[in-house]
Amino acid sequence: MPNHQDRIDQLNQKLELLLSKQEGFAKELMALYKEIEAVKKLSPDQLAAKKVLPESTVEKPEAPEIPDAVVSTESKQEEIKKTTEVPIEPPTAEPVTQSATPKKIQKPKAKSNLEKFIGENLINKIGIAITVIGVAIGAKYSIENELISPLTRIILGYLSGLALLGFGIKLKTKYENYSAVLVSGALAILYFITFAAYSFYELFPQLMAFALMLVFTVFGVVAALNYNKQVIAHIGLVGAYAVPFLLSNNSGNVSTLFAYMAIINVGILVISFKKYWKPLFYSAFIFTYLIYASWMIFSYKTSEHFTLAFIYLTIFFAIFYAAFLAYKLIKKEQFLKSDIVLLLLNSFIFFGLGYNLLSGHETGKDLLGAFTLANAIIHFAVSIVLFKKKLADKNLFHLVAGLVLVFITIAVPVQLDGNWVTLLWTLQAALLFYIGRTKDVSFYEYLSYPLMVLALTSLTEDWSIGYESYYSHNDLKSILNSYFLTSVLFLAAFGFINWINQKFRISSQEKPAPKLPVVMSFVIPIILLLVSYMSIYLEIELYWNNLFADSEVIIKPDDTYDYSEHNYDLKDLASIWLFNFTFFFVALLAFVNIKKIKNRILGISTLVTGVAVSFLFLTAGLYILSELRESYIDRELSEYYEIGTMNIIIRYVSFAFFALLWVALVKLSKRAFMNMNLKIPIEIITHISILWILSSELLNWMDLAGSDQSYKLGLSILWGVYALLLIGLGIYKQRKYLRIGAISLFGVTLAKLFLYDIASLNTISKTIVFVSLGVLLLIISFLYNKYKNVISDETEK
Repeated sequence: MPNHQDRIDQLNQKLELLLSKQEGFAKELMALYKEIEAVKKLSPDQLAAKKVLPESTVEKPEAPEIPDAVVSTESKQEEIKKTTEVPIEPPTAEPVTQSATPKKIQKPKAKSNLEKFIGENLINKIGIAITVIGVAIGAKYSIENELISPLTRIILGYLSGLALLGFGIKLKTKYENYSAVLVSGALAILYFITFAAYSFYELFPQLMAFALMLVFTVFGVVAALNYNKQVIAHIGLVGAYAVPFLLSNNSGNVSTLFAYMAIINVGILVISFKKYWKPLFYSAFIFTYLIYASWMIFSYKTSEHFTLAFIYLTIFFAIFYAAFLAYKLIKKEQFLKSDIVLLLLNSFIFFGLGYNLLSGHETGKDLLGAFTLANAIIHFAVSIVLFKKKLADKNLFHLVAGLVLVFITIAVPVQLDGNWVTLLWTLQAALLFYIGRTKDVSFYEYLSYPLMVLALTSLTEDWSIGYESYYSHNDLKSILNSYFLTSVLFLAAFGFINWINQKFRISSQEKPAPKLPVVMSFVIPIILLLVSYMSIYLEIELYWNNLFADSEVIIKPDDTYDYSEHNYDLKDLASIWLFNFTFFFVALLAFVNIKKIKNRILGISTLVTGVAVSFLFLTAGLYILSELRESYIDRELSEYYEIGTMNIIIRYVSFAFFALLWVALVKLSKRAFMNMNLKIPIEIITHISILWILSSELLNWMDLAGSDQSYKLGLSILWGVYALLLIGLGIYKQRKYLRIGAISLFGVTLAKLFLYDIASLNTISKTIVFVSLGVLLLIISFLYNKYKNVISDETEK
């Protein structure tokens, strides 16, 4: 606030303006009186003549005087009203009257604000700072040159500080701002001298030095509150941080330094009970942790300083924590983003520095989890007090409670490892989501989202560690192992989260609608499905990998080094069973969606996944099945391994699972909730898949029969027959796209016949192929001619 002198000057300016306006009103009143007297002196004839004159003939100098006076009066009243509405600022409206007095009143306003700031505020602060620096330089010079005795130096220092303090207090009544600067400078000098007397000359015992500093701190707090000026706190308290470094002689007395800093911070804590001066708080916060961290980097020794460092780190943390909460709780104010940042910084700086101290200590490194948990307990105790005493708004309570959960989350991987980390994070996420959604506390729900991500990340890391094996045997037993149990518990927790998410849906009427919960309502089911799939997938892979590792046989030839062989058919069988499981999983998902969920997005995702997996099977899967067939035929390692008919039978098991998948996809595509016309693409993909599998099956049996013409003779005839079948089906069901597809297939077959088959076929084979395809073409042509009316009607429709 401005000082009393500024206030008096502003009020005097207003008074002068009102007096000038009053003078104008008096002149206008006199003019009105004169006009009334002039009208009274007119005779009745003259007055009647004036009344009947046209308005344009009335003398202009006399008629407008009364309206002008009224308008002038109204405008002046508005000016007075505007002036009274802004009591602090000088009047800004231009005076209506043309007298010289208002112009003189405007001249003080023309005074530069920058000039006023420099003259009244900046110069005195620079002056006191230079004075303090001068005292410090003089004291240092006298110390180095031994001009006066140590006791005399200290006495003179105290006298200088007290004299400046008394002079500043004396000027408080008339020059409050100037007085505040002098008092703060005196306070800094008293800190300066006390520290020097104790640290360098040992004139005071430690107890007395701290008692004096405590007195100065109390005085600084009282003065800052009494003056209501941050400058006293800044120069007197925060400025005192520079004292130990100005007078440092590298004695290494760090306990004195930290105790000194703690006293200053206690003063800031006391001030925070009355005021929340953020610049003061920021300055002290930065100075304290900067000094502490610098000391840790350059001078800290674990064997000498561990206990001291940990104790004072805790003290600093507690002081700033209390200072932050004090004003907010007393004044019951809402906290801002800057407040959140400050509280989080204090908590995480304390944790980071404390973690660093403990990790470098022989005993402390075993207590890292306990230390992290202790952080959570501290914030938990604060949150309980806030909640029970109802000392804060819900946002502050949620912030402190959030810190509890954060440190519990951090404590899990610090103290534990492996599956326990995943389980605790998962259960924590489920609990937070439950509280947040059912109790309508979005803060807890938002906290659960990063925990879900952490839990999923931890689970994937567990998988990579637990299931990692290829050539070596994994000690894990399929299904009966801790990793699968972890996956099951993870699924149970996320199933619970998904159930809560479905039961307590986010209201779509909220404006604006929260985006993150809407996004997570899609992410949570995706995580649930992926983990369900991968947990079983990894178990199947583990089973076959262990069989593969156990199949190792050491071969010892007579003329060379020993080497080992594995049954690679087991790897191929593992791949096929993984395909089978994938078919079953996607089909099951489709049937569940059809019967229970009826979700369009899930249906589209299932269709896309099913088609992708089908294409992968038709390419890679059928190739793996051909490898198993070749192994069965060649029987190269049959003396070491049993190569049975399972290599052939497995393909029909796969075809059964593949058929199950496509039945599910076809049924899903026809459901009303899908709201898509997928009939044509589904039917086309189905026929392509059938033809692909039939071609593979033809090659399989011709290979088993020992035929070497399977890729030429057999495939060409098969494709021709299938094209004929598509023509018949297209005519029967009146589906043009099937007939066009059949003609395209026949074109590919003819191209293959003339470009590939004919070059290597013998005469009999050529005859068979040409005759067969020719007959098929004739049949197709006959069908088109016989049913041309049906086809024509279909086209017209």
